Amino acid sequence: MSDRERADVLLVQRGLFPSREKARAAIMAGRVFSRGRRIDKAGTPVGRDEPLEVRGEDHPFVSRGGLKLEKAFQEFPVSVEGRVVLDIGASTGGFTDCLLRHGARMVYAVDVGYGQLDWRLRNDDRVIPVERTNARYLKRADLPGPDPDQAVMDVSFISVRLVFPVLWRLLPDGADVITLVKPQFEAGRELVGRGGIVRDPAVHRRVLREVMEAAGNDGFEVKGLTFSPITGGDGNMEFLLYLRRKAEDGLPDGRWQEEISVVVEEAHRVLGQIRRKEGDRR
Repeated sequence: MSDRERADVLLVQRGLFPSREKARAAIMAGRVFSRGRRIDKAGTPVGRDEPLEVRGEDHPFVSRGGLKLEKAFQEFPVSVEGRVVLDIGASTGGFTDCLLRHGARMVYAVDVGYGQLDWRLRNDDRVIPVERTNARYLKRADLPGPDPDQAVMDVSFISVRLVFPVLWRLLPDGADVITLVKPQFEAGRELVGRGGIVRDPAVHRRVLREVMEAAGNDGFEVKGLTFSPITGGDGNMEFLLYLRRKAEDGLPDGRWQEEISVVVEEAHRVLGQIRRKEGDRR
């Protein structure tokens, strides 16, 4: 037997978490340390005799993604009570879990991968996994149940702009959409810094302007903007955009230009402080 094991496996073996999904969520949230060094990836090899420390408070969701969507519900006047919701890019189900906790009647958990959805959610009658499905090509026939009323989205390695036309076709007029905007997948490669991190506030502002304009061109009205309360697993700042489907183009008006600057500045102030505190603890 090897004297080293994956970090997520060891966390479960030592009884620190009930499942590898929970362990991975804690690792992605930056809460797991060994000898003062933060473990950044679930697959990081850790010595079987090395200490593992879990810092910070746990959260109620199957993954840290739920914390991001939870902030959207706190910031925006959106209700999913009794609604059928599309979760685009469901992965382990952080958004899906959050939707159910806010009263969603049914959630289509759509993801290009397979077998990632948390076991508890997979066995929940309110959740319909739609796996091995690229959201860019999602059709109504792929959804074996009632029509969706609303949507949330958290996609990686593609731009959310490529999915807006799909959502417009699948959703009714007036449908609310909350999407996570990840600058590293929206900016051109030349604008992404070392390690895949976007640090320049000007790039953040540019990305948000372009995503808003694309949403408007595809028939969505911009209703709200805020930043994610936590960074992505790779350390990138992320943003939450609240949209509403309209029958006609919904190009953003001028006030959003100022709001973009305010939100980006606040994100750098708040999340920058968190990064500095984490650095002090290392």
